[in-house]
Amino acid sequence: MQLNKLNKKEIEQLFQAVLSLENMEECYQFFDDLCTVGEMKSLSQRLEVARMLREGYTYNQIEAETGASTATISRVKRCLHYGTDGYTLALDAIKNKEKNG
Repeated sequence: MQLNKLNKKEIEQLFQAVLSLENMEECYQFFDDLCTVGEMKSLSQRLEVARMLREGYTYNQIEAETGASTATISRVKRCLHYGTDGYTLALDAIKNKEKNG
């Protein structure tokens, strides 16, 4: 895991902060203060790329729809196949929440 390059205490504090948020409005407030617009676009773009890859979209379709570079698409694809299943966990959780209301 790449997180070992970062201060574990600080990372855990960040994760605890995210887990403590109770609704979408709180998420907007926190991430608006935490991230630049570019950082938010980049993070959300990667998640969308992961969703599209899982649904079988081609690189060309993903690039056209999201504006992601082929390097970003390749990186996300590599994480989907050889990573720690983080994208899968998040996307499945979103899908389950939408399904169960």
